[in-house]
Amino acid sequence: METKKYSSYKQIEEGLEILKLEREIHYNKTLISIGKTIESILPSNSVSFIGKLYQNVFSGTYGTVFKIAIPYLINWYINKKRDD
Repeated sequence: METKKYSSYKQIEEGLEILKLEREIHYNKTLISIGKTIESILPSNSVSFIGKLYQNVFSGTYGTVFKIAIPYLINWYINKKRDD
């Protein structure tokens, strides 16, 4: 990198301002990149929606009924397949 020669303090101030803005740009690009990486690692909203739906369905009285009925339905389905 070539060294610049400044003839006034105003040019030095402008150079420092440019460097400061470049640093902020690189910092913001890094933050955006980190944010995209985190989004790609974490489960999407659809997965969390399915989790919330599952939690709502299997809570309360309907949840109790489902929890009791599902094993019986699975056994019925398995036995039905064996009979065929």
